[in-house]
Formats: sequence, structure tokens, C-alpha cells
Amino acid sequence: MPILVKRLIFFVALVVIWEGLFRLNLWPPTMLPSPVQVGKTVWMGLADLTLVYDLIASLRHLLIGFSIALCIGTLLGVLLARVRTADETLGILVLAFQSVPSIVWLPLAIAWFGLTETSVIFIVVLGGTFVMAMNMRMGIKNVSPVYIKAARTMDYTGPDLFFRVIVPASIPHAVTGIRLAWAFGWRALMAGELLSTGPGLGYTLKYASDTGEMALVIGVIILIGFIGILTDQLIFNRLEKNVLERWGLETAA
Repeated sequence: MPILVKRLIFFVALVVIWEGLFRLNLWPPTMLPSPVQVGKTVWMGLADLTLVYDLIASLRHLLIGFSIALCIGTLLGVLLARVRTADETLGILVLAFQSVPSIVWLPLAIAWFGLTETSVIFIVVLGGTFVMAMNMRMGIKNVSPVYIKAARTMDYTGPDLFFRVIVPASIPHAVTGIRLAWAFGWRALMAGELLSTGPGLGYTLKYASDTGEMALVIGVIILIGFIGILTDQLIFNRLEKNVLERWGLETAA
């Protein structure tokens, strides 16, 4: 059975079970609405373009922050991999920052930039930069010495050795870093938008929670998860598989 069919059956079964339990009145409707109510609410938000504008705003924040994170993270990863002193000092700090949840940076972002879009983008940048840097560092450091020795026998040195051998060999790790940076950035985005003044899915989620619109709360949560899965599976998962297959690290299905 194709994996897409399996997943479709699984999610349909979840919705059926959810609706069945709801009809048994096991909890108040205000606590967890039925999937039908959630679906109607999401459809209304899409039809009047409210959720569409929120989604566009969130993706704009994410793309800006993600692009900055990739640039900074890549350069930082190269620095850590190529300069031993930087790796032994700055590398420890980067590793520490990678373990800090994105939401922890919110007070600092608000103090520096206020409740603005800049704060949200700042949180996204921090969410993706450090994981990208560590994966780039790992990719460069894990280049097989055989490749380097072979390249040197062909008179590759300095920039030629780095850009023609080391960088291409580190691409699989870099792609994994890009995928993780997107995932971390997406989560950081939602954390940042929760305290923003809008627009964005995170802001709408907070607004719906404050006004007690639980159908909208559940709908936005599902929409956030759906966008995350869709982006990962259609773009980054395929990109990673193609790179791994091309580099001989994974066989084609």
C-alpha cells in the first residue's frame, strides 16, 4: 500500500475517532470542538481571506529570517570548521545557543525591537542560525581525508581545494542543516508571533485563545502543523534525498 494512502487512512481514522468521542459528550464543546466545527471555522477564515493574509505574513517573516539565518549560519559554520581557535571558543557558545529554546529570546527581542515584525524576524534568525552553523561545521570537518589527499596530488590547494573539494563534499550535511534550520525557524516564528501585534498565524492563535474561540485555536494549530509537514515533505525531504542519492549516501527507492 502506498505511503500516501496509509497516511490518508490514518488521519481520516483520527478525525472519525475525534468526532465519535465528541458526540459521546466526554468533554464540553468549549474545551475541544468537533472536527466539523473546526473545519467550518478554518474554511470561513480561508474564504474571507483572513487566514490567507495571516499565512502570507507568517511566510514572509519566515523567509526573511530563514534567508538571514542561512547566510550567517553558513559563514559561522565555515569559520568554526576552518579556524581551530574559533571552534574551541566561539564554538562552545554556538553549541550553548543551539540548545536554548527560541521562546527564551522573546524578552530580549521585545526589549530591543518592541512588539514589531523585526522582533519576530529576529527570533526566526536565532532559531535557524545555530543549527545551520553546527551542521555546516560538521559537514566540513567530516570530509573524508581521502578526498583531500587525492585532491592535493592533483595540485589542488588553498581556495581551489576548499571550493572544489571540501565544499561539495560537505553539501549533504549542509542540506540537512537547511532542513533543520527551516523546522527550527518555523517553530521560532510561531513563538515570536504569539506576542506580536500581527498579522500572522501566531498572532491569530493568541487572539483566538484570548477571545475563547477554541475552534479557531485548534484550526490554526492544525494549519501550522499542516504547512510545516507539507513544506518539509514536498521540498526539503525531496531535496535531501536527491542530494544523498547523488552523493552515493542513499540508494534510490
